Order: sequence, then C-alpha cells, then structure tokens
Amino acid sequence: MKVSQLFAQTLRETPNDATLPSHQLLLRGGYIKPLSTGIYSIFPLGKRVLRKIEGIIREEMDKIDGQELELPLIQPSEIWKESGRYDVIGSELLRFQDRNDHDMVLAMTHEEAVTDLVRSCVNSYKQLPFMTYQFQTKYRDEARARGGLIRVREFVMKDAYSFHADETDLEEYYQKAYVAYEKIFNRAGIKPIIVQSDTGIMGGKVAHEYMLETPNGEDYLIICRECGYQANAEIADFKREDLTSDLKTLEKVSTPHVTSIEDVSAFLNLKTKDTMKSVFYRDIDKKLFCVLVRGDLEVSEIKLKNYLKINELFVAEPELIEAQGFVVGFTGPVSMAQKSTVRIIVDTSIQSASNLVSGANENNFHYINTNLGRDFHTKEIVDVAQANSGCPCPKCEAPLEATRGIEVGNIFQLGTKFSESMGAHFLDSQGRRQAIIMGCYGIGVGRLMASIAEEHHDENGIIWPK
Repeated sequence: MKVSQLFAQTLRETPNDATLPSHQLLLRGGYIKPLSTGIYSIFPLGKRVLRKIEGIIREEMDKIDGQELELPLIQPSEIWKESGRYDVIGSELLRFQDRNDHDMVLAMTHEEAVTDLVRSCVNSYKQLPFMTYQFQTKYRDEARARGGLIRVREFVMKDAYSFHADETDLEEYYQKAYVAYEKIFNRAGIKPIIVQSDTGIMGGKVAHEYMLETPNGEDYLIICRECGYQANAEIADFKREDLTSDLKTLEKVSTPHVTSIEDVSAFLNLKTKDTMKSVFYRDIDKKLFCVLVRGDLEVSEIKLKNYLKINELFVAEPELIEAQGFVVGFTGPVSMAQKSTVRIIVDTSIQSASNLVSGANENNFHYINTNLGRDFHTKEIVDVAQANSGCPCPKCEAPLEATRGIEVGNIFQLGTKFSESMGAHFLDSQGRRQAIIMGCYGIGVGRLMASIAEEHHDENGIIWPK
C-alpha cells in the first residue's frame, strides 16, 4: 500500500501528557490515539505490530501444547462471588447491572471463567493435564492510568491456564512456560529480568514477573549483580546487619519538638540505623497494628499484608493512634506492650540490633538503649522490611541494587485457589475426589508493544526489531 493511502495520523509535536518515550513515539508515529483516559484506539500500523507480537506468542504457546479458546469479557457476578474475589477486589473491577438488574462485571482477568468452563467437562485424571490460552480484551478501572499503553484501563492480554492432577506435574509445566516466555521476549527483541513476585489477588504460592529494566519503569526491582538474586522490591529478602552489642541502661532523654527519624538521629548525633521506627497500620475494621522496624528501613506493606493474611491495609489515622493512648511522633514499644488492643509486629532488623532509640510515648521524650527482650516483648518477629540499594544480598551478602522496570509478563502457580472455591474436581486413579491444580500465565500484548518501543528507538523514532 502507498503511504498516501495509509490511514494514520502522525504528529509533529509531542503531546504534553506523554512523558515516556514509548508513549510519545507511538502517538507521533501514528500507531495509537487516546479515546479516553487509559483507553486507546489502534491505527492500522499499530494493529500490524500487535498481530506480529500475537503471532510470536501463539507459536510459542502452541509449542508447549497450548489450545486456543475464547472466554467472555462480560461475566455474571456469581462466579466472582464463588471464587471470593468479588468482595475482595476494589473499584478496579467494573461492576454493573444488565437490563434484568442482574449483577455483572467486565472481566479484568479470566480465572473464574476458565475454571467454570473446565469444571463442566473435566471429571477424571485421564483428562489431565492440558493448557488453554486466549487473546482477549480485559478491563481494569485503573485509578492512575499512565504511560500510554504501559498502564491502561482497556487492554488485550494473552492469558493461559494449565490444569494438573498433582503439584509435581504443575511444577514441571511451570518450567516449560518459564522457558517459553523467555523465548517470546527474546524473539520480540527484549531481554527481561525474571524476578520472584507477590501473588496478589491471583493467589497461589509461587509467582515470577518478567521485567524490562528501564529508568522509566513503574516497578522497583532488587537485584544482586554478583550472584544473580532477583526479586520485586515488594517481597525481596535481604540479610539484616548484625548491630548487636552489650546492652546499656534504658534512659529517657528530652527531645523537644523532634519527631522524625532523621531529626532524632541528628539531635542525638546518631545514625538512623541506631533508631527504631514505629509505624501504625489498621485493617478495614480499624484494628490497630504497630510495626517496629529499624530507622533506616521502610515497611513493605505487601510483606505485612501477606503475613497478616489480609487484603486491605491502611496507614492508621492520627486520631485512631491517639485514641489508644499514644503520642503521635513520640510512639515507642516500651509502654506499648501494656496496650492489649495493639498488636506489635517486629521486623527481624530489631532482633539483630541493640541499644536503639525509640519514642517514649510522651511528648518531647525518647528512650535511648531500647532492647527487644528486655524492655519490651513480642512473639511476632518476622520479615516485613523492604529491601533497598545497599542492603546485603540474602544469598551472597554483596550489596543489593534497586532498579526500575516494566512488567511485561507474569506466571503463577495458582494451586487449588480457584478449583477449591468453585468446585472444579476430578477423580484420581484411586477413585478419590481431588481439586484440579492450576497454573496461570499472562502477557499484556499492548504493553509488550510499548516496552519494545521503549527499548528500541533513537532520535528519529521507533526501530522495530526484525
């Protein structure tokens, strides 16, 4: 086709709201056009690229015995209530009623629909294992759609689901999918970092994300350049420094108008790692939690939610903290242990340090030489701190490095999260009724196109890999 006949609209100037290179270049090159926030029309040039990406993905899925199907975008609320996610997922799940006042949703993912399909026709171990996949529109009512196709509300995803009779078979197939994803991204011209990740609303025990390392990424990764340890910052492990020493006498000191960790450290001429931070959270029922972590570290809310086994976690309001008898800005654990309604959770960094500064629960006063086990007690000592640059690697103790990335794909070992709740069972070789074991594997097609553009461009525009 002649360029004069091509239906496209190129732009001379970069739109003001386009900050990422991929967003700017896909708009200016005539590949996409916004219809609404996070919702894009795709020009013929963009559709050609997407078709070629889908072709690569389809070939690699077929090589690992995938069978393509198609599941509905619009789904009845009942199956989401069966899985337990209808009331757990927030406003990003778009809910509506049809003309018969029946509660419906626009699917943001298709675990419920595929589990419903499988439970209707699988009843024997002889029908397992198998994998199905689709290219289907999803809708996620994102609060912060950004970056063009990087974070949108309506998008096309390749989602695959595998079904197994036992965990061993799932683990073997998971490795096949792991390698297939590497091949897909290599063929598409990018080499992502593969990191351990949080399972989130998907559930299950094991998950990995394929992350394109880029300064424009919205996710933080923790990597070790020495031994190759890699994880999403939300769940990354790290070795706590041994800061223990002989215990000194607990002493209350005056710290007038000094409330932040940085100010307290400066006032007492100490390092932030010599202090203890008290961070208050609450659940949806306004139950209060106090998390104690070393002053130079931050709490990972994902780790904390996983430990507490709750889906909703909020920073506690000052009024709620004060209602429990604490002085905001000067809270600490020494007298907190007597507050029976407050659950104290201690990060392991506190266990491996001595003589820390903590709040005295009194205006303008702190304690110096606070020690776990002598001055306060708790049985809940867990890993809830977020790793950052410079923390020792959990494997080789070399300094970890924090970098940014774009998630281009993810894989999950779902286990029986959906099959148990939705009644997808089979009879094993002994005639026993078992829940089908599942895996899940996703790639956002539009996001992959944007990620390729992010990686392959120069001052003149996008350079699509062969």
